[in-house]
Amino acid sequence: QVQLVESGGGLVQPGGSLRLSCAASGSVVYLPTMGWYRQTPGNQRELVATISRGDTIDYADSVKGRFTISRENAKNTIYLRMSSLKPEDTAVYYCQARRLNVYWGQGTQVTVSS
Repeated sequence: QVQLVESGGGLVQPGGSLRLSCAASGSVVYLPTMGWYRQTPGNQRELVATISRGDTIDYADSVKGRFTISRENAKNTIYLRMSSLKPEDTAVYYCQARRLNVYWGQGTQVTVSS
């Protein structure tokens, strides 16, 4: 069993920046891939970025060049640095980890608004 806890969300103006964190605990050994997803009401949860234990990274096209995912394996923690934020980035951001099962955090709200 894996538990994921996100933090760092909040309200930010367009063009601003935030950094999200996700700490994994529990049975975290051999946890190869973690990532960030986001969801708005009425929409499906969508990929933002993923990172493997070996630092192979994938980004959604909508966030390339603006968001950066990173990983501290010793701490079982991933981060998402978000810059040049746009109103359309507003969503609940969820941390995901996967092994045989898929694990989700509870989400952290990011609101980009003036």
